[in-house]
Amino acid sequence: MTVNERVKKQQHYRPVLCVNNTLKGDDAMKTPPIIGISGCLTGASVRFDGGHKRMPFVMDELASWVTFKPICPEMAIGLPSPRPPLRLIQMADGEARMRFTRAPNDDVTEKMSQFTMTCLPGLEDIAGFIVCAKSPSCGMERVRLYDEKGNRGRKEGVGLFTRALMATYPWLPVEEDGRLNDPQLRENFVSRIFALHALNTLRRQGLTRQGLMDFHRRYKLQLLSHTQSGQREIGRFIASLHEWDNLDACFVAYREKLMALLRKVSSRKNHTNVLMHIQGYFRPYLSQRQRGELREVILHYHAGVLPLLAPITLLKHYLAEYPDNYLLTQNYFDPYPQDLALRLTAC
Repeated sequence: MTVNERVKKQQHYRPVLCVNNTLKGDDAMKTPPIIGISGCLTGASVRFDGGHKRMPFVMDELASWVTFKPICPEMAIGLPSPRPPLRLIQMADGEARMRFTRAPNDDVTEKMSQFTMTCLPGLEDIAGFIVCAKSPSCGMERVRLYDEKGNRGRKEGVGLFTRALMATYPWLPVEEDGRLNDPQLRENFVSRIFALHALNTLRRQGLTRQGLMDFHRRYKLQLLSHTQSGQREIGRFIASLHEWDNLDACFVAYREKLMALLRKVSSRKNHTNVLMHIQGYFRPYLSQRQRGELREVILHYHAGVLPLLAPITLLKHYLAEYPDNYLLTQNYFDPYPQDLALRLTAC
């Protein structure tokens, strides 16, 4: 049997580990993450043209693992569907206003601001938000701006609701529907929402210094796959945990640092470094042939011949045979439900 055949066979094998990202009293997976989402992406007919932009991945796959909180800001401020289209007008002072395309004097900016002020405080426990691209209310980036005379400007705007959302919760994973078609961005977003959900659950259960240190320890390899320098920096922050008199303030600072680092998309190079690091734990137990095969699978992943799932599956197989207390706690092996199969496509 060739190495590739062996890997393909082992991809169907899911060893049951003693612990993973929901270990030792962590109830994060007993209640699914709550995800905010633009209402039109769920299939609800709330768009200006009376239609929707239902996302198959989100509603057919991710929906099994999260609870959605649909929000359509434009419907929430009392607009009907269908309705006249809206656009963002950039004023001379740089402020962006929301007005109707065919009735530029009808301004709904204040209504949208009032809605966000009422809505956002109720979103403090969500673990992420998926917004509709190009929308003057929900777009995350590259929303078309117009000047006061109606001339088209650059795609540099941000939807009014999403801008307020990201300003209020800078640590929150936010992504647009279109960007989630990119396998790497999709995998990154999903891993972040489950990380934030686990961290928020830790806080709800009763925050302790030991609990926060244990949480961070579980994410060491995951962070290393995103950024080596960042992993070292946040490690120094955790090492100074005893210097904080206010543990909740420390948590807030840690949350922002952690989520900023996880936002950096993992690279094939960083994953390879992590995989090589993990294989070192098994050297005393593997034969020369097994060590060679494992290294070959990792190098094939690095070369783009195999998906990340291949070396991960082989390492999990050896971890089931030769348990290691440190590795068994690492979130890196299962940062989200395996059934989502995101490591088949992302690098």
